[in-house]
Amino acid sequence: MSYDVFGVGNALVDIQAKVDESTLNRLDFQKGVMTLVDGEVQQEVLNAIAGIDVTRCAGGSAANTIMGIVGFGGTASYACKVASDEIGQFFLQDMRKQGITVEVPTNDGQSGTCVILITPDAERTMLTSLGVSITLTPEDIQESAIRQSKFVYVEGYLFTQEPTRSAALKAIELAKKHDVKVAFTVSDPFLIQYHKDEFLSLIEGPVDLVFCNLDEARALTGKHDAVDCAHELHNHAENVALTLGGDGSVLMHEGAVIPIEGVEVSPVDTTGAGDMYAAGILYGITNGMTWKQSGRLASHAAARVVGQLGARLAQPFTEAEIQELVGE
Repeated sequence: MSYDVFGVGNALVDIQAKVDESTLNRLDFQKGVMTLVDGEVQQEVLNAIAGIDVTRCAGGSAANTIMGIVGFGGTASYACKVASDEIGQFFLQDMRKQGITVEVPTNDGQSGTCVILITPDAERTMLTSLGVSITLTPEDIQESAIRQSKFVYVEGYLFTQEPTRSAALKAIELAKKHDVKVAFTVSDPFLIQYHKDEFLSLIEGPVDLVFCNLDEARALTGKHDAVDCAHELHNHAENVALTLGGDGSVLMHEGAVIPIEGVEVSPVDTTGAGDMYAAGILYGITNGMTWKQSGRLASHAAARVVGQLGARLAQPFTEAEIQELVGE
């Protein structure tokens, strides 16, 4: 089987809950960012919000993007690590029923989870316990699947420790070996303070398409204006997708600036907005769309996911909707 995209990332089950500002303040976590915690701290948080309705689904940044690609009608495979516990089985079943190829050995231990606290302003504060996700190794990267893919997509979160960093680099190495394009998402502004040099080296080297938001682009380039940031990144990467929240995004391709308008939406939950945007771009460019068309699809997809709870589209795009969106 051939794939549009082979993804590499963490395997997490998202546990989502709507909370008020006072609850978040009482828990004392930095609002709007991802914080790594252990399972014990995560359980304390769940105990503190007992009585609040929670939902759960397979998640993780790259996994969300892979699910988005398949939701549009694309094909994808995913490399990750889960335990043989109930959470791990839930993750695998949830991914596979979407049509995603996930061939991974299960480990002893605890699968990764992410408690997502969503405040009324739609900001999400993520408390992540990676569990056995941190044991993903280069040996878990399937060369045969990469060889049959158009793109390899790697999340920046993998670079926070070994052996996941080496697994990410192995996927990039195999992609280059088989003339497969590489897409890389910076993932989170906090990563840049620790991994800026390595990320820049990847962008200047094997990465063909870099995804980032404006905060990340500013931290990487030292520039302020969005277009200036995009140009600076495009000096090194063949393609750039720079998101601007409600203001849309900027794509760079073959030296051209391609502005993409934002889509008006009443925000409910920003979880997965960037992941879904990446899904729209990757699906589009691997299925015959222009960059402008792919950007339009990505922008509408990100808006739709922001207007609901959770990173999985409750109302997937129909083929007719996609055709209407990308019509010139």
